Order: sequence, then structure tokens, then C-alpha cells
Amino acid sequence: MKNNHCHMLLPYFLSCLMFLISGCSFITVSLVPTVGPLSEKTVSGRGKDKILIIDISGIISDEKKAGFPGLTEELDMVSRVKEELTLAKMDKQVKAILLRINSPGGKVTASDMMYYEIMRFKEETKKKVIACIMDIGASGGYYVAASADKIIAHPTTVTGSIGVIMINLSIEGLLQKVGIADASVKTGEHKDMGSPLKKMTEEDRRIFSEILNAMYERFLCVIEENREGISMEKIRELADGRIYSAQQALENGLIDQIGYLDDAVSIAKKETNLTEARVILYHRPGSYKNNIYSQLTGASAGNINLFNIDIKTFIHSGAPSFMYIWMP
Repeated sequence: MKNNHCHMLLPYFLSCLMFLISGCSFITVSLVPTVGPLSEKTVSGRGKDKILIIDISGIISDEKKAGFPGLTEELDMVSRVKEELTLAKMDKQVKAILLRINSPGGKVTASDMMYYEIMRFKEETKKKVIACIMDIGASGGYYVAASADKIIAHPTTVTGSIGVIMINLSIEGLLQKVGIADASVKTGEHKDMGSPLKKMTEEDRRIFSEILNAMYERFLCVIEENREGISMEKIRELADGRIYSAQQALENGLIDQIGYLDDAVSIAKKETNLTEARVILYHRPGSYKNNIYSQLTGASAGNINLFNIDIKTFIHSGAPSFMYIWMP
């Protein structure tokens, strides 16, 4: 009986062996989602002309966002916005851009790069850009909004926080308690300035303050260049780091109107002399968009923070980070 059973299985094993030897290809399935090109999705309206919504949501950074460890990863915000602007520049039917902003700000350089790309887009295409601030458009979020021809804010928007902050930690006291001392070797007195392993000296603080002041002045100049009717004196008065409600921002000239996303769409149509237009989003395969409030990307599996904050955004290898960010 046992031999008969073996004889019955022999053809099966021979078939498998022949399949392997024959060089037949196997179908492989990747568990890691691939990043595909952007495609267009109409979320409202009709007609041949288009208004593109570009999402600026979360911490403004040029670092990639990691999702579930080792499995998912999103493109960084700066390169994604650049990609969308490039597509919009090539599409003659895109008549205006609507920046949908919900951000407390982020890195100084990333905020400035995004501002630069939007200003360059406007200069090259002569197309209008409207910003609509949702929950938060503070610090770097407002810096980017300043690139728009008009800024609309929801009635419940929080904006402002104009200024710069340097994120830095010192763990010198903790190390002393456990008997650990910094034994770094350096070629100059200030080579390790900002190191978390030592207390910041007054001279180090002075040097950092000079850098922050330069970044602060750039922020003020961006507002002065783009917000007509606000003097530099008034901007300095507003730019003490405090936040403003939508009504306060309107009264101080930081925004142009209080309204909703639908109002921002209407303003984009009016600014481009359109009676009708399709509102579109660019999205990647696997995402679902069906209205103007649809988010560009879903929350990644590994992130639980409100703004998808990656701690590396703030403390990268222990180095200080210069931020246009509201960080209560």
C-alpha cells in the first residue's frame, strides 16, 4: 500500500521538477506599494478649463515621510509640489492654482523653496494662485501662503506666528548625572556649537541669534513684497511670534477675505474670468478623491501624530534645526 502511494505521488514531483527546469517565469507580488506618476481627478465643476488644488498639509519639509516601517514611504512635500506645478505649467487648460494650506510651518529652507517654486510658476505662466488656509496656516504655512495673489482663511483659521525658532536640546546635565562626559576633539572654539552634549555659551547664542535674525528679516521681506498696504513697521509689530484668528488677520491685512473652500474656488474663477471650470486634484494610483475636501494622501500606517510629525524633522543627528514653525 505504501509503495502504491509513492507511485501516485511520483508524477506530481516529476511535473514540478520539469516546471522548474523549463525556465518558466514565476509571478512575483511585491508587498511594498510602488510610487506611480500623478494622474488627474475632477472633484467638482465642469468645462474644459481647470482649477488645480495643491495640498500643503502637515509639517513643511524636504524629507520623505516613512509609513509602516520598511513598507511604505511618501515623497517629500517640496518635490511633490514641484511635480504638481510642473504638470500644471504644461497643461494650458489649468487656469489657476488653489493652495489648500493646513500647516503649522516647518523647516526654513523647505518653506522658502516652496515659496520660490510658486513665485517662479506665477512669473513663468502668469496664472493666478489663490491660498485657502484651513485649520492652521502659521509661520512657514503663512510664508508659503504669502506667495498667493489672494489669501482666504476659514472663519476658524489660526494663522500668524511670524518668526523663526531654532530647535535645540541640551542633555549635558543628564550625562553628568550618569557619569558621562563629552570628549569631542575639535579644531575651533565654535566647531561644536549647538551640540546637545554641552551647554550653549553666550557667544554661541550670539552667533545663532545673528543667523536667526537674517532668516527673520527674510520672512518680513516676503510679507512686505506680497502684501500690499502693510508697512514694514506694521509687519514688525505683527511679527512677534503670536498667532491670530481669521478676523484678527483680516483686520491687520495678513489675509484678504474670510470664507470657505468654495469661496476660494469662486475667487479663482473670478480672478481668471471663468464662468465655469473643473476643480481637479492630482493623485497617485490607489488614492480615492471625490470632492474638494478630499485629502491628497491618507495617513500613513506608522504615524499617529496630528501633522504626521517625524522626529527627524526637528532633531537630525543631534544638530539644531532652524524652523518657521508654530510650536506651542
